[in-house]
Amino acid sequence: MNDILRANRNALIALAVVIVGLFSSLVVVPETMQAVVVRTGEPVRVINRFRPNADFGQTGAGLVARIPFLEQIVWIDKRVLDVDMERQQVLSTDQLRLEVDAYARFRIIDPITMVETAGTTERVAEQLQPILTSVLRQELGKRSFQTLLTAERGQAMENIRAGLDREAREYGAQVIDVRIKRADLPDGAPLTSAFARMESARNQEAITIRAQGAKNAQIIRAQAQADASRTYADSFGKDPSFYDFYRAMQSYDATFASKDATSSIILSPNNEYLRQFRGK
Repeated sequence: MNDILRANRNALIALAVVIVGLFSSLVVVPETMQAVVVRTGEPVRVINRFRPNADFGQTGAGLVARIPFLEQIVWIDKRVLDVDMERQQVLSTDQLRLEVDAYARFRIIDPITMVETAGTTERVAEQLQPILTSVLRQELGKRSFQTLLTAERGQAMENIRAGLDREAREYGAQVIDVRIKRADLPDGAPLTSAFARMESARNQEAITIRAQGAKNAQIIRAQAQADASRTYADSFGKDPSFYDFYRAMQSYDATFASKDATSSIILSPNNEYLRQFRGK
């Protein structure tokens, strides 16, 4: 057996080299990764490149061949990635210092540009982080604290995303979205002062609403009284004697029907005030 091995030593070594070279030339590219083939320091082709709306399994992933030892593979994540901004203080137009915490989501759409400029996706995230901070400061510095609590916040986020996306294209990346996780006032006097101003504004608004309501109520009551007086005048004008009787009954009810009265009234039966008691 040893003689056979010695006799075929060179052939076995050659076979082993061929097998190693064969396995080294084959690479499995998963669906979640893009592979940039680099030959002598220069990227020459991309395997499983990201393409919008491409069907799963139709992008070129799987078993691919390369030239062993001459061609190297740089792996690039094909999925959506995140870059977090460190918590920053931003000065708004109403001179309030805001504690802002934001993040952006991006993906690599030009792997060759990314390899030539940054090298790895981690480096892309490192490059985008200070750019995100700068763009966010510039955009939020044009707005007041109140606008961040309204629908204008969406427009501000779109402006920040567009500005960051322009810079990200230089690294072969596309910025999909930018979001503010938190935008708070610092603890202490600024926060207390802001709450006091908000409370004062809400109280003033409530006073205005109550005053308007009282004004409307007075107008409605006055109109109702005018309508009632006009109706009474129209009705009683048709029968003056009935109107005299009706007014006398009201007076009698107010004078004699009071349960809490402590005074006595003595009148002559012929008193004009009691004429409705005497009948016709």
